[in-house]
Amino acid sequence: MALYINFNGEIVPADSKLLSVANRSFKYGDGLFESMRMLKGQLKFADLHADRLQRGMKALKIDGYSQMDTYFLKEVAEQLAARNKAKHGRLRLSVYRDAEGLYTPSQNKAGYCLEFTPADEPRYFLNEKGLIVDIFTDLPKPLNFLSNIKTCNSLTYVMAALYRSQNNLDEAFLLNQNGFLCEATSANVFVWYQNHLYTPALSEGCVEGVMRQVIINIAKKNNIPITEAQINPEILYEADEVFVTNASKGIQSVMGYGIRRYFNKLSKGLMDELNKA
Repeated sequence: MALYINFNGEIVPADSKLLSVANRSFKYGDGLFESMRMLKGQLKFADLHADRLQRGMKALKIDGYSQMDTYFLKEVAEQLAARNKAKHGRLRLSVYRDAEGLYTPSQNKAGYCLEFTPADEPRYFLNEKGLIVDIFTDLPKPLNFLSNIKTCNSLTYVMAALYRSQNNLDEAFLLNQNGFLCEATSANVFVWYQNHLYTPALSEGCVEGVMRQVIINIAKKNNIPITEAQINPEILYEADEVFVTNASKGIQSVMGYGIRRYFNKLSKGLMDELNKA
């Protein structure tokens, strides 16, 4: 089936040749993106995605962030899903600085591209086979105000993903510049240890994941003790359960790290609550 994308407000075939070599996202990684999920024709957690997108654009000094609100995201997502004749799927909205110039841009106008990948699932599903993970240590993630933003400069994640595939892993965990647990290649990390749930604090350099916030809210609502913290990776040898989260897949449970094996009871319970939400 031929797919369609939305390129700056125009619905065109997904294989259209649209970017010039002057595009700043291509040249400098000058932009950011949102990965989102549509279920039953509705964009999930649109308000959280819009809030994060607007704050990210503001931080990168890209104009037009006020227009990319919840209403805009819902409208363009539903329009594109209808054009692709699908009610469930994954969306990626890439926003870039539409300008000329070298490192210094000639202006700060926003351009965007929304992609849609249809899916069959009308809800989130926990993975049947738990993930096997290891820690990628070659390229620690720096700590600065860009660390929490999903920027188009993704080389750290590309290198971690190469490490993952070369070592036949399902996922790789990243450390920050201080050697503490940061995140996974495309997800946030949660650790269940001594009846307490932990996730790296935003000050540890992880992306400010929408699903991360959803799971934190669900945990608090269900009286599950949760702390955003600085996490020594050694805890992975003693944890009872580990899982990762992102907007596309919801929750994915981890089965093993080294010789350590984990349960997935909490993951199942949280996934049930997520689907209710």
